[in-house]
Amino acid sequence: MTARPTHLAAAAAARLAETGVPSARVDAEILLAEALGIDRGRIPVADDPTAAQRDAYEALIARRAAREPLQHILGRAYFGPLTLAVGPGVFVPRPETELLAVWAARQVHHGAAIVDLCAGSGALGLYLAATVPESRVVLVERDPAALDYLERNVAAATFAGTVTVVAADVRDPDLPGRLTGLLGTVDLVVSNPPYVPDGADLDREAAADPAAALFSGADGLDLIRALAPLAAGLLAGGGAVGVEHDDGNGAGAARLLAGAGFAGVEQHRDLAGRPRYVTGRMDA
Repeated sequence: MTARPTHLAAAAAARLAETGVPSARVDAEILLAEALGIDRGRIPVADDPTAAQRDAYEALIARRAAREPLQHILGRAYFGPLTLAVGPGVFVPRPETELLAVWAARQVHHGAAIVDLCAGSGALGLYLAATVPESRVVLVERDPAALDYLERNVAAATFAGTVTVVAADVRDPDLPGRLTGLLGTVDLVVSNPPYVPDGADLDREAAADPAAALFSGADGLDLIRALAPLAAGLLAGGGAVGVEHDDGNGAGAARLLAGAGFAGVEQHRDLAGRPRYVTGRMDA
């Protein structure tokens, strides 16, 4: 007996909802489109799936019902105009971070020099490389697993400038020496660093991200403590910085930027009204 795609999606959505998946209907439809090899919007008019397609869909839904992140199942995440390779070992970019990316793109012009610290999959830096013409973007990431995804995303991205990957830890005291040619010449620094306080409770999907990309000391500010003065050195010739943070750390992150010499420090909220990122400027 065949089943219409819409009926399969409805049954799968109910199953996912029972397991606590917060976006059950959307995820069920995305995975069905994946199994059928069609766009999600074509599900209502799609042909009945074959037995092989139904089996493939069942396998995908079983993984999502076990709370494996949707992006891990698909092997990709969407961020602005980008389709990024992601999976176990790299932080999955969140839609909220696009607010920082949009803000950042508005701060610079053609040919800007940009550094993305704690780049992960490359979401922020590659967004800027794709949207700021002739930009020169440096992506700094320390974790070998994340670097593998980062290199793949750089190779697959389309941009009109240059992108360079630097394998380094922002806490390394020798890093400024490795970036000597950039010190004082950068126009913009962005970062979505690890910022979750140690021991914080996470939902099952978030907990699938690597711990090194999540946790940052007792108050969640350890990485921001390290990158604030580094960003100040990179921007010594004048420019802007934007850093994402835990929603309980807006004031703390702002103090760290101000303490590193940034002026005009501002806290920004996401679309849900939660504190999301801080920005500042360094005068030449």
